[in-house]
Amino acid sequence: MVFSIKQKAYASLFVTCIAWGTTWVVSKIAVQGAPGLQVSCIRQFLAGCLLLLFFTFKKEKLPTRQQFVWLLVSSLFLVVFNSGLTTWSIKYIPSGLAALIGALYPLFVVIIEMLFLKTRNYTLLTFTGLITGIAGISLVFYENAFHDHPAGYTFGLFLCFTGIISWSIGTILIARNKYQMNPYYALGWQLFLASLMLYVFAVSTDNFIPVSIIPAKTWIGIAYLVIVGSVIAFVAFIYSIKYLPPALASLYAYINPIVAILIGSVVFNERLTLNILTGSVITLAGVYMVNLSLKKK
Repeated sequence: MVFSIKQKAYASLFVTCIAWGTTWVVSKIAVQGAPGLQVSCIRQFLAGCLLLLFFTFKKEKLPTRQQFVWLLVSSLFLVVFNSGLTTWSIKYIPSGLAALIGALYPLFVVIIEMLFLKTRNYTLLTFTGLITGIAGISLVFYENAFHDHPAGYTFGLFLCFTGIISWSIGTILIARNKYQMNPYYALGWQLFLASLMLYVFAVSTDNFIPVSIIPAKTWIGIAYLVIVGSVIAFVAFIYSIKYLPPALASLYAYINPIVAILIGSVVFNERLTLNILTGSVITLAGVYMVNLSLKKK
């Protein structure tokens, strides 16, 4: 059977949604056997080396001094503080909740720009989306407020929100300071540099164990995160945005958290109620409205 380009594009979108949605659950499996910062460090190191080796083979030029500084700053905000802290947080909070918080970053971008950059050209749709998103996540937290939580739950929420705020700041910095580099070559450097910083971060905070005692399930999880969560998902994502309308290709951002919530409820028996599902849908609807308003702007 020969599939059309359109069919392959829809299949790629499906793969992207499942791959990136499951990474939250797989991360939770991985951190059961090793500290989250160390898991993130190993993952970024392996993925970064794969990308850099590929572009070295393609004889890509080394970054300039100015580009290298930009890579350092962006890797700090987008990878070290974001991926490192959110992976750490997964040990203490449900994977579905972490995925839902992760989807909130457009809201934080708008809030940061309004408060600190005095951006005023947002529309009624932007503010409607903000209010809707906040109402949705509030419903999710309200549903969870009256149940016992494991030790470190509040700390996990702090880590996750800090990571997403860091991602939002990094997004703003990159949007305002663009340097001419192949984005995938830049990603390779960002991941590699971040892995070195994460190593220092993990060791200095005593979140590091001997590699020899890391259990097999953690290594399998890391392999999944690198191969499926990074390589396969990115290839599928690129194919989908190449052959599908942007609005359709971007649906992965709203499906990923739902995938994480549903799979997390099965694998880890994470709480899943009608209020949590409703709150999640309302939250993602708010994020969609904010994204839509930004695209129109």
